[in-house]
Amino acid sequence: MSDARPMQIGELAERTGLSIRTLRHYDEIGLLVPSARSDGGFRLYTPDDESRLLLIRRMKPLGYSLEQMGELLSVVDGLADRPDDAALGERLEAIRTEAMERRETLRRQLDAADEFVAQLAARCPTTRPRRGPSPTRSCGRA
Repeated sequence: MSDARPMQIGELAERTGLSIRTLRHYDEIGLLVPSARSDGGFRLYTPDDESRLLLIRRMKPLGYSLEQMGELLSVVDGLADRPDDAALGERLEAIRTEAMERRETLRRQLDAADEFVAQLAARCPTTRPRRGPSPTRSCGRA
């Protein structure tokens, strides 16, 4: 993100792995408003916008709602303006604690999925058991 020139929506989508449609939706609901618009009306994004979008993207797998994402961004923005605000600091810590809990839930779900895949692999008559799950291996294939 060292390139400080503004990006159009397509470049930001490519750089972040999100769709243009998602970025437009985030703009419409105020979650990620572009920093500027070109003379032709195209959305222009800065490296700070990209960083903000990557934060949003990291929340998605943890199951945060758009409203919860907006709340986090509000806290982050508030702390940028008022770094000594104790209430905002406490709210950010609560969000971080919740994120760790959500991560642990995902880890347990992944462990359960790995066990399931291993059980299926053990039932395949044409495969030999290997260490760890192998999601690309299937019954009937060598």
